[in-house]
Amino acid sequence: MGQLRESKKRETRQRISDVATELFFARGFDAVTVEEIAAAANVSKMTVFNYFARKEDLFFDREDEAKLLLREAIGERPEGQSPIDALRCLVDRLCEQKHPFARIDSQTVGWWRVVAGSPSLKARLREIGDDVVEGLAVELAGPKPDGLARLVAGMVVLTWRTAYGEALRVFERGGSAKKANAAFIALIDRGFAAVHGMAASSSWQTTG
Repeated sequence: MGQLRESKKRETRQRISDVATELFFARGFDAVTVEEIAAAANVSKMTVFNYFARKEDLFFDREDEAKLLLREAIGERPEGQSPIDALRCLVDRLCEQKHPFARIDSQTVGWWRVVAGSPSLKARLREIGDDVVEGLAVELAGPKPDGLARLVAGMVVLTWRTAYGEALRVFERGGSAKKANAAFIALIDRGFAAVHGMAASSSWQTTG
């Protein structure tokens, strides 16, 4: 009975998110109200906020997944593999899976255009980025990460974000998905090479 209830909750959450995303794509984030989303999803406004603490979270609904992917990459890495190498392998795995965090196509370009058109979404994205950096620093160095761990975590997130942004620009300028992906990987490699250099002296980087 409990499993059925949880399944229904997940279905409701996904339906609300899907309806909201469709409306945001069609009209822009700021032009859509939570009341309109609730009506389109056939739920109450209160139900929407039961699943999503704020309107922006209806659009950024994969923050927990991002944290989980980073945590699993580090925590479940093979013996002898450094955390930074594990994160680099994660990038390749997501590219192979065509995961939204590493996929460049018309859909992801449209998604980021919605973000670019909304000051509140851009502000929330910065908050999420800061939160992910802090969480990654903890995964790297433990519950009390030092400045180096935070710097490395920040560089990893910045590298990913910058590489993804450049890939989007290549695609929008008429480049193929293959060229966009190549641009993404090229910057990922350069960024991670720099991260390796910064992390080389840390005990957590050399511990497999």
